[in-house]
Amino acid sequence: MSAESQGLRDRFGSGRRSFRTWRGERPFWAGLLTLLGGLPIMYFPYANLTVGQLTVRMATTAGSGSLIIGVLLVVLGLTLWFQKSSRVFAGVAAILLALVSLVVSNFGGFLLGFILALIGGGLAVSWAPGTPVTGVPAAEGPAAPGDGGQTAPEPAIAGAGADDESTNGRNRAG
Repeated sequence: MSAESQGLRDRFGSGRRSFRTWRGERPFWAGLLTLLGGLPIMYFPYANLTVGQLTVRMATTAGSGSLIIGVLLVVLGLTLWFQKSSRVFAGVAAILLALVSLVVSNFGGFLLGFILALIGGGLAVSWAPGTPVTGVPAAEGPAAPGDGGQTAPEPAIAGAGADDESTNGRNRAG
């Protein structure tokens, strides 16, 4: 193997790792599904299907409305990728546009664009950024020499111990 092929492999691997990191920091799949949902919605009203000598047009009077809805869904998909702070707005807008596309544009791109945009909007609304890993978890076993021989108490079994809200086995809720 030559040195060039190793360099190409390293660049490809580092590019793949950086894309994976970029994809993990934003609602990537929500943006992709929303973007893909906009494509059939804006395509089908302008499509011509030719079978032999017969031309079938799917054009409706709301062709411009379909185009606007499709373009907005593509823009919202890109917004989800590059402006992750506006994910709730973009998700709700994608859901509303998907619902409107049922009426305006050939049943939402024959339900294909509708379903993709609806799932993408739902994923965008429900996405939450992950917490970064800050350190290595402490090793279990004997205590470290500098903490006076104290070890952390064992975690209680769920429901077995008293919590902060209870006194004498009773809850203060009622």
